[in-house]
Amino acid sequence: HAKRIEFRRLVDPGIVRPNSKEVALRALRTLSTIAENLLRDPDNPKFRQFKPTNTIIKRDLVDPKGTLEYAVALGFRPEVDHFQPYYSFNNKYVTDLQVGAAILREALQTVGKEEDEGLKLRTAKAEEETRVKKLFFQAKEAFLDDRKAQMLRAERERTLRHQEEREQPQSP
Repeated sequence: HAKRIEFRRLVDPGIVRPNSKEVALRALRTLSTIAENLLRDPDNPKFRQFKPTNTIIKRDLVDPKGTLEYAVALGFRPEVDHFQPYYSFNNKYVTDLQVGAAILREALQTVGKEEDEGLKLRTAKAEEETRVKKLFFQAKEAFLDDRKAQMLRAERERTLRHQEEREQPQSP
């Protein structure tokens, strides 16, 4: 239970708050992928280590705040082999890996729901803005049509007056 609380704290105040939503979501997905791959195939050496110099790992785990700490809490330890830095998984942390992977799944579901709600809200706002713009355009068109009709009516009335003035006999 204490490990679950520790992992939750590493996720929420550790990763989600100091990073932008996109960066945090990408980091949580990468951490989850690493953990799930290792749980699925623990003997595969490809899944047992990662290089912090790898472009994707650097972008998603090294650069964002709190993500490397989460990887260490999962059981990855820094090592150097032939002057190459690695993070290798230590087998004595398998239970931590299982708990951490479960917390990552929960966090991704929560962040995913928030993202879906945010998307729905942005879509609704965009639709409302479109509707308001359409109403404004319709009102503007109605106003311009009215102005044009008034101008034509005034022109017709002027023309009729001029014709009536010409037709009336001039009195001496």
